[in-house]
Amino acid sequence: MGLFQPSRVAYAHCDLFCGVYDPAQAKIEAMSVFKAAEKYHASDDEVFRARAIAIKEERAELVKHHLSVLWTDFFTAGHRQEFPQLDDLFWRAILQAGNAKKSVDSAEGQKLLDLIDEIADIFWQTDKAKDAGVYPPSI
Repeated sequence: MGLFQPSRVAYAHCDLFCGVYDPAQAKIEAMSVFKAAEKYHASDDEVFRARAIAIKEERAELVKHHLSVLWTDFFTAGHRQEFPQLDDLFWRAILQAGNAKKSVDSAEGQKLLDLIDEIADIFWQTDKAKDAGVYPPSI
């Protein structure tokens, strides 16, 4: 059986090293967090509000996932040297996703969106993003 066993195991966010990464995934989910908090406050329907909270929490967890994948699978040691604020920025963004998850204050969602925009700015400055990104900023 050892003959057919792989000699090296590789892991990626999609179980196939596709090389496709983009902070837009996190941004879309973060926008849902922000909007769900706004819709929560705009409604007096308790069933709707409970759904808004559930969706907001689910999306915030997805933000954490997408940011973690981007941080660990896309960015290299060279990027961390070139952008020394990168680790702290990701840590703050993932922490903020948790803050937005446990809050119904849309301001927490806006803080998350702002941090993701900072990450996206760095992402698109890298040469690697040209081959990995999907939605480059318009010039």
